[in-house]
Amino acid sequence: MRTGPPTPMPLLLLDLDNTLVDRDAAFRAAVADFLAERALPEDDIAWLMTVDASGYTPRAEVARAVHARYGARAPGPAVRDLLDRGAADRVVLSGPVRGALARALTAGWTLVIVTNGRTTQQEAKIRTTGLDALVHGWVVSEAVGHKKPAPEIFHAAAAGVGADFDGAWVIGDSPHADIAGAAGIGARSVWVSAGRPWTEAAHTPTRTAPDTASAIDSVVDAPG
Repeated sequence: MRTGPPTPMPLLLLDLDNTLVDRDAAFRAAVADFLAERALPEDDIAWLMTVDASGYTPRAEVARAVHARYGARAPGPAVRDLLDRGAADRVVLSGPVRGALARALTAGWTLVIVTNGRTTQQEAKIRTTGLDALVHGWVVSEAVGHKKPAPEIFHAAAAGVGADFDGAWVIGDSPHADIAGAAGIGARSVWVSAGRPWTEAAHTPTRTAPDTASAIDSVVDAPG
């Protein structure tokens, strides 16, 4: 978690993977290289992406599945490198998202990344993409001991920048981690749908946007 001097509200809490950066595209590219380098079937990209489940499957479980499928053709160090660095080395920050973040900063929003995952890996993504220069701080679940949607990780994010949840928004792609997390702290939310239908019955987002840049702009341009 990075912290700095107290900053003013309003607070905009942003998910990292598949919201600010296309984590799945980065991991898919890493998987394609992993398979090609070992002469393993290219068609197995889809299988490994399913096992990975956008990073939600525990890394040890993914590693076991890969070893079970490929045996000695997928040595342990290579699998660990894929899971530890595959996505982190390849993520990029798109121009539209970078521009939307810059507009939010200009408008006076306090931007904090709230992400589940391992600290080393997630901070590598933040620094590789230059997000560290565009946000006021970040929290990673491993570092704070709580995963989204637990309220504690959001409280840690707010505390790190000297803010509270009055007027806060949460933006993310996960109905469970992000939108349920927003509901748990009484914050408004924008779900990044990427064309998916909303299917949750227990809670609903305040707004839905097709992509992250549109989600950020919807809050900045019309915060009410």
